[in-house]
Amino acid sequence: MGHLTISSKILDKYFGFLINLDNNSKKRLIIRLTESIETEKKENIDLNLLYGAWTDDRDSDEIISEIRNSRIEKQNNAEL
Repeated sequence: MGHLTISSKILDKYFGFLINLDNNSKKRLIIRLTESIETEKKENIDLNLLYGAWTDDRDSDEIISEIRNSRIEKQNNAEL
């Protein structure tokens, strides 16, 4: 999952809204944020598992040729 980084100014705006929550809601929010931090560490993907995932009997020149031959010209695209 991608990570979103926000500026201090935007963070201050969120905090201005959240400061008005009751204490119980704040505690639940803290728990959920803490849990999200802990689960992020567990989601590391071992890139070695992806190595060699693509299998094909064709050599690279055949694959490139097939990709190039399957392209559609912009002029032809309007007719489709």
